[in-house]
Amino acid sequence: MPIDPEIESMLELLDAGFPRVEQMSGPQARAAIRARLQPSRGPEPIGSVRDVAIDGLDGPVPVRIYQPDTSAGPRPVVVFAHGGGFVFCDLDTHDGFCRALSNGVGATVVSVDYRLAPEHPAPAAALDVYAALVWSHANCAELKGDPDRLVVAGDSAGGNLAAAVAMAARDRGGPPVAGQALLYPVIDDDFDTDSYRTYAKGHFNTRAAMQWYWRQYAPGGADSPLISPARAETLAGLPPAVVVTAGRDPLCSEGDGYAARLAADGVPVTHRRYADLFHGFLTIAALSATQSARKQLWEDLRTILDIEKR
Repeated sequence: MPIDPEIESMLELLDAGFPRVEQMSGPQARAAIRARLQPSRGPEPIGSVRDVAIDGLDGPVPVRIYQPDTSAGPRPVVVFAHGGGFVFCDLDTHDGFCRALSNGVGATVVSVDYRLAPEHPAPAAALDVYAALVWSHANCAELKGDPDRLVVAGDSAGGNLAAAVAMAARDRGGPPVAGQALLYPVIDDDFDTDSYRTYAKGHFNTRAAMQWYWRQYAPGGADSPLISPARAETLAGLPPAVVVTAGRDPLCSEGDGYAARLAADGVPVTHRRYADLFHGFLTIAALSATQSARKQLWEDLRTILDIEKR
């Protein structure tokens, strides 16, 4: 199918330059990704940013708190889990996205520096994000937050963690979650879907890389819904969802399927499928398509949270 030249150029650049992580150890892949990180010359201005450590189940969990440039409150609180195949990326790799998310939605964003695989296999990462959700709910007053407008969000592997934590909150009786934003999420370890067969190679995120990520994160298997949300018996009772998928992504089919299953189980769902885009596009601010997709995402979240449009 024809593809926008700007998107095609970016996709070719990413596919040629991204490390072949499946040929590396976890620490080697982490170092390779860190070496690619380009410091922002002018990060998006925001009211305040601060790093703190919160209490996790197995020790401190670093988080970064973003407050929009407004004194108004109480405001929504978004607990955000970054992508990176469960193995790499951190608070810095997603700093620009979290700034834009906080400003665009008018929300406090709590970005979680969860423990990484393979040193910390599943469900360590999900437990850290759940701890951040519990902490955010308990500290809403300090965050200028509204405990009734708590959202879990994440991209790629972080989308898996957001979905799993929304499910854990439902099954454990809280904290109450008002919404979930799943951005091209990792939902299951099925590598034979339509999109995996079509986009196994040549589209930045490959089947070989995804198989390697799952081996690092879930060496003991992915039968638990806390590891693979698709394994849940029912999705009924989960919070309203915004699900974003990319047509040129091996994860597209599982994200589309999860959105459909949420809707079938009675969960209000807004599903945005970007047919010409590829995995990870929402964090690539240089793409014009990313800017319009971000604005749509902010609007969708504000609708779920019943915030008047600016």
